[in-house]
Amino acid sequence: MRAETAWHWPRLRLRLRRNRASQSPDRTAAGFALFLMMTLALAGRGADTSSTSWSPSRSLRLQALVSRAAEETITRFSGQGLKPEELAVTVVDLTEPARPDWASYRGDVAIYPASVVKLFYLVAAHRWMEDGRLEDTPELRRAMSDMVVESSNDATHYVVDLLTGTTSGPELTDDALRAWADQRNAVNRYFAAQGFTNINVNKKPWGDGPYGRETQAIQRFQPSRNWLTTEATARLLSEIATGRSVTPERSARMRSLLARDVYATVRDAEDQTHGFTGIALLEPRREGVRLWSKAGWTSQTRHDAAYLELPDGRKLVTVVFTTGHAQERGIIPSVVRVALEGLGKQ
Repeated sequence: MRAETAWHWPRLRLRLRRNRASQSPDRTAAGFALFLMMTLALAGRGADTSSTSWSPSRSLRLQALVSRAAEETITRFSGQGLKPEELAVTVVDLTEPARPDWASYRGDVAIYPASVVKLFYLVAAHRWMEDGRLEDTPELRRAMSDMVVESSNDATHYVVDLLTGTTSGPELTDDALRAWADQRNAVNRYFAAQGFTNINVNKKPWGDGPYGRETQAIQRFQPSRNWLTTEATARLLSEIATGRSVTPERSARMRSLLARDVYATVRDAEDQTHGFTGIALLEPRREGVRLWSKAGWTSQTRHDAAYLELPDGRKLVTVVFTTGHAQERGIIPSVVRVALEGLGKQ
């Protein structure tokens, strides 16, 4: 997997609740549970109505495990300079999909998501198609596949253009730029209506850009970058995994693009299958695990959002974001190993 260029635009002040991790666990838990449940009614038009009974809860058992996974990983990589503020983790136990449990470590902190944001564009595209706002064409399917399977930025640009009715290009006048930016916020508005908070999903990922009006928008409007939390990402991936994203059929189509054969021949040690969560399944080798995932990698960040099904029937979502240690392959699998081993003992 080719790392994206990390663009170091000035971090401007966001109108977000800061340091939510310092709030009481009950308040944080209530917020996450609320936005998980809201999706069932709002995003599930045409989906299985039994999803309305899905009531996620914050698990003290799982919280202790996630906290331990984070603490052990920070200690293990302290020699490489890993600090607590450079790691965020959310785990959702979907073994009983009608009664999922979740827990987080700094899971409500907004972090630049790199290519993980492509999950949100994938879901939005399927929602738009389901609603008749976007035509399901072979070219769109090709772009969605390349966006997720190959993590192509060019394909993502095409999908974002279709979702928002905007294109990149030369600079615009002030009035035209404001109108352009309002259109570009279409995906943000959709996820806000579903109860997602503390995220921004209105930027294209770049390798050698941005230019023109894209740069104008970054300089003019806040937030200036994409942002995700591990909690929001875990929620989205949980919905895809359980068939609650858009419709069961569309969730299945999304899962097909996220499927990773971790036991296949390794051709690129940094691909999305073998360079991230997959390391925890191969070192040591765990037979029979099924993996669906979307990674993100820049010169400053290394992230993975993964759904795993284990041979013993356990199912879980793990989302790990790291900053400042993009070349350190061991942090993400360290967290996942502790989670897997701990759940196996419970």
